[in-house]
Amino acid sequence: MKTKPTQRPTLPQTVLLLASSVLLLALAAHNVNAATQKIPRLANGKPDFSGIWQTTSAADYDLEPHSNRKDAPPSAGVVEGFYLPYLPKALEQKQKNFAERDKLDPALKGYTLGVPRGIYYPEPFQIFQRKQDLTLVHQFGHSVRTIHTDGTGHPKDPYDWWLGDSRAHWEGDSLVVDVKHFNDKTWFDRAGNFHSDALHVVETWTFLDPNTIEYKAHIEDPNVFSKPWDLSVMLYRHREKNFQLIEDYRFTLDYDEHYPPKPDGK
Repeated sequence: MKTKPTQRPTLPQTVLLLASSVLLLALAAHNVNAATQKIPRLANGKPDFSGIWQTTSAADYDLEPHSNRKDAPPSAGVVEGFYLPYLPKALEQKQKNFAERDKLDPALKGYTLGVPRGIYYPEPFQIFQRKQDLTLVHQFGHSVRTIHTDGTGHPKDPYDWWLGDSRAHWEGDSLVVDVKHFNDKTWFDRAGNFHSDALHVVETWTFLDPNTIEYKAHIEDPNVFSKPWDLSVMLYRHREKNFQLIEDYRFTLDYDEHYPPKPDGK
């Protein structure tokens, strides 16, 4: 049976298709430029991330894809490549952490969440930005983090800190933050994913529109992972009337039974 030959577009049709493609590309570029022009900026022209932000992702439950379980809703995960490239010995530790996550997760003790977990923990945080720095105030645990944008480098003889040391520069409208000098006392999530004090994080903060930030983190830790890996989440600006951070300070939980003091020692 003979097949009907495929008809080639005529010259007018080809011209129309090309014109449509050019128009769509122009509209897309216009939309991107319009969104970029509307983002808030400091007096020096740099994007101003000041405001209260929060993710809607399930990243804090488990960075990797997982089905629903009693302590976590299902999620497709936020890691590029889906799974973390653990070294064999580190994977054993992660599995132990997971088995006892209801007791060992540092967040259960109210400890500072670290970087990047503090960014995608499901509580808001507020950014105050100046030319020379950004100050991040987290609702959880009263954590305060400074990101320096004054061109200074990491200290040469540092301590290891819960939040590391953050030094940033601008690449166009993106803020790129280099974070190092961590301790090993924080986890990445409630599923027991962890790091050592060799953790090195490079964050990229980019406005998608005035009320949405694309947050990316590049993770290196040769003591735990066989290669670097990346995650990304969206952050949304709180615009509710009178929205504010609420105190969430948990260091006293172990002593709550003693306060207020009960009469006669009861």
